[in-house]
Amino acid sequence: MKILIAHNTYQQGGGEDVVAATEARLLSERGHQVVWYRRGNEELRAQGAFQTLATGLKSVWASDSYRELAALLRGESPEVAHFHNTFPLISPAAYYACTRAGVPVVQTLHNYRLLCPGATFFREGRVCEQCLGRRTPWPGIVHRCYRKSAFASAAAAGMLTAHRWLGSWRTKVEIYIAASEFARGKFIRGGLPASRIRVKPNLVHPDPGARCGAGKYALFVGRLCEEKGARVLLNAWRQLASPVPLIVAGDGPVREDFLPSDRELQGNISVLSTVSHDEVLALMRGARFLVFPSLVYEGAFPLAIIEAFACGLPVVASRLGSIEEGTTHGRNSLHFSAGNCEELAKTVVWAWQHPQKMEEFGRAARLEYEARYTADLNYEILMEIYSSARRTFKNNRRSDFSTDERERPQTPLHETREWQ
Repeated sequence: MKILIAHNTYQQGGGEDVVAATEARLLSERGHQVVWYRRGNEELRAQGAFQTLATGLKSVWASDSYRELAALLRGESPEVAHFHNTFPLISPAAYYACTRAGVPVVQTLHNYRLLCPGATFFREGRVCEQCLGRRTPWPGIVHRCYRKSAFASAAAAGMLTAHRWLGSWRTKVEIYIAASEFARGKFIRGGLPASRIRVKPNLVHPDPGARCGAGKYALFVGRLCEEKGARVLLNAWRQLASPVPLIVAGDGPVREDFLPSDRELQGNISVLSTVSHDEVLALMRGARFLVFPSLVYEGAFPLAIIEAFACGLPVVASRLGSIEEGTTHGRNSLHFSAGNCEELAKTVVWAWQHPQKMEEFGRAARLEYEARYTADLNYEILMEIYSSARRTFKNNRRSDFSTDERERPQTPLHETREWQ
């Protein structure tokens, strides 16, 4: 099968970029031909006011991406187009190019961009769902939820509103992929058709292999920012009843806070801001547990936790959203209330003082990886999704030819609820 993979990469690489590349590699290894269409947010650096305005408009309809993709589709004739991130440089205009070329569209829902201008359901340090289900997500503009900019937030909200009005989400995408049942439920509440949303978790490939031993430190892997619980992590370490060594692998806006002058923290926290993916896996194999203190739902079950499970590493994690769904307290993880520094501190001390129990949790974590997140299982689900998308597209095209669009009733976005 020939598969087009389209992805708008981020200025700071993250889980979405890794997942897109990993799935492409898996498909190539299984004998499929992968054709890439990429745009990158590095194109946005050093923009002036005029270019920023143009990018805002482009997020609604990127005519350059439409033309480039249309030419690529004519030349390559893929059997399916799989989109990851389209915001802001590819835009939903790309779906229309695919439909015109007779290519079915699959869209992975890595985050909550289709429901929330900020994509995270997070504002002022806590979960926020004010835009969920609204036809026009105006609260996101009022609160400047995207890049703390009214203009940027208006551009994101405008993209959502325009394509809800055009029916793009309903008519141009055959299948959406959500990475957890929790996320699927949010998208259904937000108005996407339940029948078109499949759950396929992310994967870790190749298999890094399970660690051996109790581990010598706690580990945090991720972006050092408020929504990922970075300050919660730091404040918890200040409250530890006994010292626990922590390695922080990541960078972000609150990194300076992790270079403490506090005497009690000196020697307990090591910060590694530039770490390769292979180095992250090596750190996981040497850790006692991963700390995942996120304050957001997480659009997908976090890749860092899946990688930890693949390494046989248990997790101390927030009791929230997709994180809670994908981890089992007392089996492969320990949960604490999201944002509660004191509870996190107590949980960390318990985990550190019970290495044999954490080794037991680690073995259960590895079994969870083998049951849900391997390349073989992921490939099987992905192939079924592609086949279903092709069948759905073919049936819809046949229906389009047999019935005049003006005479056909419009299918609601959701069985019991439309965008408000």
